[in-house]
Parts: sequence; C-alpha cells; structure tokens
Amino acid sequence: MTTSIYTISLLNLFWVMIPVAIVIVIYMRWTQDRTTLFYALFRMLVQLILIGYVLTYIFSSDSSYLIILILSVMLVAASVIALRPLNKKNKNLYLYSFISILLGSIFTLIMVVFGVLDLNPWYEPRFLIPLAGMIFANSMNAVSISAERFENESERGYDYREARATSYKAALIPIINSLFAVGLVSLPGMMTGQILSGIDPLIAVRYQMMVMLMILGSAGISVAIYLLLLKKDKI
Repeated sequence: MTTSIYTISLLNLFWVMIPVAIVIVIYMRWTQDRTTLFYALFRMLVQLILIGYVLTYIFSSDSSYLIILILSVMLVAASVIALRPLNKKNKNLYLYSFISILLGSIFTLIMVVFGVLDLNPWYEPRFLIPLAGMIFANSMNAVSISAERFENESERGYDYREARATSYKAALIPIINSLFAVGLVSLPGMMTGQILSGIDPLIAVRYQMMVMLMILGSAGISVAIYLLLLKKDKI
C-alpha cells in the first residue's frame, strides 16, 4: 500500500470555499447576522496557520512542563468558549465549566495515554496534543450544548431534574449520532487521515474506536459534572 499523500496547494483550497460561500449567503439572509460567520472563519484560518508553526516547535520539544502548559491553555480556552451561547454568564459558571471539562477530559486522557497507548514518554507531543485537542473540543461542545439547553429549560419553568435530563440528552445527541453513523455514513477524521496516509484500514479502525470511545466518555462525564455543579445554584 502506498504511503504517499496528496499535497493540497493554497490555490486549490479555494474550491472548497464555494460551498462555504453558499452557506455564508444563506446565513446572512436568514439570520441578519453579518459578522459572526466571517469572524469565525477568520479566526479559524489565523489559528490554524499559527498552530502549524507552533506545532513544528512543540513536536521537537522534550519538555513535559511545556506540554502541561499547553494543555492548561487549551483547557482554559475550552471552558470559556463552552459558555459562549449563554445569555447570562457569571464567574461560577466559568468555574463549573472549567472543572467539568478538566475532570472529564483529563480522566479520559489518562486512560488513553497510560492504558490504551502506553506512551513512552507519556508527554510525547505528537500523540498527546492531538488526542487532548479532540477530547477537550468534544467535551467543550457537549458542555456548551448542555449549558445552553439547561438555561432555556430553566427559564421555561422546568425544575432542576427535568432541565438536567433534557440538557444531558441534548448534549450527547451529536456524539450518539456519530456512533450510529461511523463506518456506515462517515469515515471520521482520524481514520480518514490515516487511510489517506497509507495506514492499514484495520489498524485505522482500532484508532477510530479509541477516538469514539474517548469522545463519548470525556463528553458524557464533563456534562454530568457541569450539571451536578449547577445543582448548587438551584438549591
């Protein structure tokens, strides 16, 4: 099996901007919001370009302290972004978001690093940073959905237990859908990347199983912790 991979030129990237342009037009016409999507796209482009240079340095580093610092920054950013949809924010909610993502994500990451992969050294950046990024991002998204839904359910007059059940279920919908669809509807990112790089599909499948399980575990635990912490404010 060939291990070559197609090189994407910057000019060719503009082809995928055609469907994006359609989405931008629809979004602007339907929502009357002319800034959010452009700002999100701009941030995505700048962040990815910068992280490309940063990762080149990080991957050559042999400092566990640097890796821990990077993971800490990622966690703080995830906990702040998670509460972006909320209308009412306060320092307690930011603390709850941070604690929930920290506990759910780090616990799952430890299982992967020391159990599944048995990395040596454990802070091997080429593995740890991408895996942590996937875990943090999915926990962030799940907490974000649950926080927004819990706020709405509470404002509609539902008690804590009812709002908790609805928001927890809503938070896991995207992940559960992906469990149903993986291999049937979609070949997720890690698996696709490995196959394109020439890795044996059977090996790629094992990695994707690990990814799906760690995403479900970290997101589910993070959301549960966040909702349990919210109970203090409801009493």
